[in-house]
Amino acid sequence: MTARVRPGGLREVGSFTWVFARVSGRIAGTGPPNLFLTLGRRRGLFHAWLWFAGRLMPGGGLPRRESELVILRVAHLRDCRYEWEHHVRLARRAGLGTKEIDRIAQGPDAEGWTPREHALLTAVDRLHRYRDLDDAAWARLRGHLSEPECIELCMLASHYEMLATVITTLRIQPDQARSPR
Repeated sequence: MTARVRPGGLREVGSFTWVFARVSGRIAGTGPPNLFLTLGRRRGLFHAWLWFAGRLMPGGGLPRRESELVILRVAHLRDCRYEWEHHVRLARRAGLGTKEIDRIAQGPDAEGWTPREHALLTAVDRLHRYRDLDDAAWARLRGHLSEPECIELCMLASHYEMLATVITTLRIQPDQARSPR
């Protein structure tokens, strides 16, 4: 599959995005993220999105480990390879092990999740399937999260659903691992 919109160069994305993408790639252990160099071709929108996305992750109030659980579950449900591969690297840094990452594909009812993780993953599945949470799922979630955390969870899962749509539609290619020197 070929990208529908190629990642931009310095001229197309501007110096801020160009430098930001290079630094981000170094941190992630990849080249400059194709997502940033593609979305960066629409500079003002990219800058606004970056600020918003950064407030959800890594700047959100949910623990990073839980944010990565949510994002990876969305990536799995959406079959979004780019999102999955990028966030597996981040999930490992946030403390998720290989067995936990593999178990994400099995969903909330897989053995080994804590009650809180089960509630989070159930909410993600329901938001994905129904675009809503029934009263039972909401009550289970509220048993573990505050109201502000519930707001953030809904926005985090929905944001990564939107992002998976953009990535899939534009056919953004996964980032290449940076070769060791």
